[in-house]
Amino acid sequence: MARATAVILGSGTSNGVPTPANGLSASFLADPRNHRTRCSLALLGPTGNVLVDCPPELRLQLLREDIHDLEAVLITHTHADHVMGMDDLRSFCLRYQAEIPVYTSPEYQEDIKRLFPYAFQEFPKGIWVPRFGLRDVEATMRLGGMEIETFWVEHGPVPVLGVKVGGFAYLTDVGHIPEEAWEKLQGLDTLVLDAVRYRPHPNHFHFDRAVEVALELRAGATYFTHLCDDYDHGKVEAGLPPAIRLAYDGLRVEIEL
Repeated sequence: MARATAVILGSGTSNGVPTPANGLSASFLADPRNHRTRCSLALLGPTGNVLVDCPPELRLQLLREDIHDLEAVLITHTHADHVMGMDDLRSFCLRYQAEIPVYTSPEYQEDIKRLFPYAFQEFPKGIWVPRFGLRDVEATMRLGGMEIETFWVEHGPVPVLGVKVGGFAYLTDVGHIPEEAWEKLQGLDTLVLDAVRYRPHPNHFHFDRAVEVALELRAGATYFTHLCDDYDHGKVEAGLPPAIRLAYDGLRVEIEL
């Protein structure tokens, strides 16, 4: 059976963990799992790699995981922590001498054009800028030798793309899962789910709500992501149900296709 690998490139909230202005204890910082870059995911498929989101640390994430090829990029939404690393796609454009296919909604395509206008302008020979081939995301796409399903969840008023490959699903930045999306999340082997902090949040699942959702969906394993510094990895995991864990930068999950 064909297989793919999901790599959690970043597991942190929008500021990352730690932040310069927030002192944390030496014991907290001693655990490398508590050092969280901003959320993104790589899907390493049988014939190519697909990137989900482009946070500010993207270059460092890809180098850390030794990922040097990309077939396509999916953008879940255009908040800064998910798109401000898109300029780091420049090196792939230079290597391939071609644009990188970027799949997202028409609304978010317009945001990308506004944020990175130079990626769509002409320049003299010898100047290379990133080139984004903006394309409408589809409900089912064949990329990297994987069948990737997409659907929409709610991040407050902001629609966010959910991604499913085989028995693996990824939901970053979610505060409500509509019924249509909920149906797609049944019988999963692995779910990666937003659990931003302990206190309730108007736009994200907080810890208690994320636990409730995880127990309702009953995936084989659920990993919480988009984590702030509320979460001291080892201490929090010690009190979690066996099927619920915390994601961390560099976590790898095997997927049967």
